Amino acid sequence: MAEVSLKSFIPESFPLSTADITGQIGLLWELIKVPFVVPLLRVAVYMGLVMSMIVSAERLSMLIVVLFVKLFMKKPENRYKWEPLQEDVEIGDSAFPMVLVQIPMYNEKEVYKISIGAACNLSWPADRLLIQVLDDSSDPDIKDMIEKECIRRENKGVNIRYQTRETRRGYKAGNLKEGMKHDYIKECEYVAIFDADFRPEPDFLRRSIPFLMHNPELALAQARWKFVNSDECLSTRMQEMSLDYHFTVEQEVGSSTHAFFGFNGTGGVWRIAAINEAGGWKDRTTVEDMDLAVRASLKGWKFLYLGDLQVKSELPSTFKAYRSQQHRWSCGPANLFRKMAIDIVRNKKVSLWKKVYVIYNFFFVRRIMVHMFNFFFYNVIFPLTVFVPEVDVPKWGTIYIPFILTTLSSFGTPRSFHLLFYWILFENVMAFHRTKATIIGLLEGKRANEWVVTKKLGDAFKNKSNTESEAQGESPAKRVRFKLGDGILLHELELAMFLYVCGFYDFLYGRNNYFIYMFLQAIAFTIVGFGYVGTIIPM
Repeated sequence: MAEVSLKSFIPESFPLSTADITGQIGLLWELIKVPFVVPLLRVAVYMGLVMSMIVSAERLSMLIVVLFVKLFMKKPENRYKWEPLQEDVEIGDSAFPMVLVQIPMYNEKEVYKISIGAACNLSWPADRLLIQVLDDSSDPDIKDMIEKECIRRENKGVNIRYQTRETRRGYKAGNLKEGMKHDYIKECEYVAIFDADFRPEPDFLRRSIPFLMHNPELALAQARWKFVNSDECLSTRMQEMSLDYHFTVEQEVGSSTHAFFGFNGTGGVWRIAAINEAGGWKDRTTVEDMDLAVRASLKGWKFLYLGDLQVKSELPSTFKAYRSQQHRWSCGPANLFRKMAIDIVRNKKVSLWKKVYVIYNFFFVRRIMVHMFNFFFYNVIFPLTVFVPEVDVPKWGTIYIPFILTTLSSFGTPRSFHLLFYWILFENVMAFHRTKATIIGLLEGKRANEWVVTKKLGDAFKNKSNTESEAQGESPAKRVRFKLGDGILLHELELAMFLYVCGFYDFLYGRNNYFIYMFLQAIAFTIVGFGYVGTIIPM
């Protein structure tokens, strides 16, 4: 057999020299760029600008509504009938309705005492309050500790029940559903739900229950979350900004204009009759709280957000816990939208305007489009345009309008205004993770029902860290708060490399100095890719 050389496979017009190969690649690029690349990229830019205007219009409209509410609308206690509950000399505590407090748990070693203690300290007649600790823990030692704490509280006269079940079927939804099956709760009219890291103030029930008692159309009174560890690290400060916007703007707008918003899963009080009419808890998605809220709304029930009523809670301070939480919070709504869109359209109990709000604003724009837009436009399409100068990206759609609206959106956390630029970069990185989760939810991929309980560190970590630092002669404030993550995030590092390449090309050949943004965004992806985000957990 004759020896076959590499040259026999290459036409004579493609010599093997590096310079000629580079020239041929450049020629090929020029041949396909004008007829194919330019039109496709131009369409992508136009689509991105349209999404930018949609998201901006939706955000601007919400800010206008919030401003109107703050300036002209009355407070909830003036818009709805509300009277303080007081003991009656003749009928005693019977003036107070029977209230169930549910605390779902799963291996909550660090925070179980905090949540149980806060529930036991609620200012409500003892004989009209029933506390239910729903423990799904898989660690027998932790289960034993939680049970002993419940027994200790019971011996002090607290009406508390410790409940377990055979399996974790349905996760939190299954746990809450199982808790509602017990005969001893049939006398309860309302149920307050608190996750294991939530710490309601003693007057929580006295401030929220009267709204439900005197307004029979209300199914839910939702309180605002207040974060006890927001200063733990830069990651928790970024999370605080995002969630403060959610409560200050999104929840307030939904409550004021449509009497509807997504239940946050904790820190709220439900009318048990509304839960039952809506079909109870379901475990078909990882956002059982939003699922219940949408179904109850379609039955005609209304919701009330109480921005002045705050419940202390904990933010995930490790990046692994935060990623798991964001996967669930992004995948679940998309999956729920897939399963409920037709039911919402066909529903006859709510107005057309409310249907449009739920489908378009609540689901499509806020929980699907915004993630995909932030990721694809700012991290893929916009950087690609540096290689194709024929495609012009107007600055009004990429810089000015988004920056102005983002700045206005930060008023929910004014103390962190100086961190706005870091927040934008961090949110663009997280948009990649949220986009993946959203697509998984829409397509119902294999991770669509993935449920990982958000790890809480509680005060035990803080005290332990402070003790170790003091033992080593260090100030707690000077402790290093970042570490190499559990694993390298290759996709984030690949995106960082892509942005570095785009940035260098724009630095050498560009005209608009977009490389400044691309380098900064690439650095943000690099930091996240190597896991230098969040708080150290001592080994």
